[in-house]
Amino acid sequence: MSDSLNQPIRPRRLRASAGIRAMLSETVVEPRHLIQPLFVTEGEQAEPIASLTGISRIPLAQLAAKCAELQLLGVQGVALFPKIDPKRKTAEGAEALNPNNLALRAIREVKSKCPGIVVFADIALDPYTTHGHDGILNEAGTDVDNDETVAALVKMALFTAQAGADFVAPSDMMDGRVGAIRTALDASGHTGTGILAYSAKYASAFYGPFRDAVGSARKPGEAAISKASYQMNPANRREALREAALDAAEGADLLLVKPAGAYLDIIRDLREASDLPLAAYQVSGEYAQLQAAAEKGWLDLRSARDESLLAIRRAGADVILTYFAEAYARDYARRA
Repeated sequence: MSDSLNQPIRPRRLRASAGIRAMLSETVVEPRHLIQPLFVTEGEQAEPIASLTGISRIPLAQLAAKCAELQLLGVQGVALFPKIDPKRKTAEGAEALNPNNLALRAIREVKSKCPGIVVFADIALDPYTTHGHDGILNEAGTDVDNDETVAALVKMALFTAQAGADFVAPSDMMDGRVGAIRTALDASGHTGTGILAYSAKYASAFYGPFRDAVGSARKPGEAAISKASYQMNPANRREALREAALDAAEGADLLLVKPAGAYLDIIRDLREASDLPLAAYQVSGEYAQLQAAAEKGWLDLRSARDESLLAIRRAGADVILTYFAEAYARDYARRA
């Protein structure tokens, strides 16, 4: 065939076969790059979550077995989120400081029976408060009191470290909480407990199914609450760099961007600005929208799932919290 274009440089030569494409692939997603969020319940039966197709709240008695199963698939980390009995919720979230609460029992259960799995424990008050905010409200009830909330989060982190979590993960976005937690952990002898800081957590519309899962969603007829005074403005990019730099300076071991798919630019910015490991959270709304489109027959779920995870890794995330972790790992094992 003649070179009618007189074109010596043809990039398509590097995409000509499956072998060439595989050999030159710049980014990979393997199960070891994924962290599976798990919702835990006091109940005896798994509780399917209607807004998260394929995801259920797991009974405490079955949690360690699920973690062992994930580890066999190559998923090395889980993020635990409790579904608290509404009767135990208070305005101050006092159940978070109960040394025998569901979250702490879940950590102890997992680490005693599946010690090799890496446990990330959420540090925030929204599963425990009647109002659904991530902290303790001020006297007027108009906003979250930053410093009072940080004091509670420090106590929560200490209980969590004592229970055996590998990483505490403050997701609240209070000022100064990473430094306060690091100081308290070190002073109490928990120098080996890491901090996964939710450094750039945006006030996003993509969190709805998660709030259903942990029972913090607003009931029908209740006014929506705004977390805009502590979670970040989706319009802001430079602010993420400042937040991440503060968390790093205060002792964070990993930084996290949440959500992931709509914030790939932020992931890239933080990857270029910091040498710390970087996580991204593909949140419940991102998962749900792909599931919903696939159920309508509008896209191929596996292909869209894999592309979305690849994009997050390509942007610079070292690890991804995703509800697809288990399903992706199963498909990965079949391809291997």
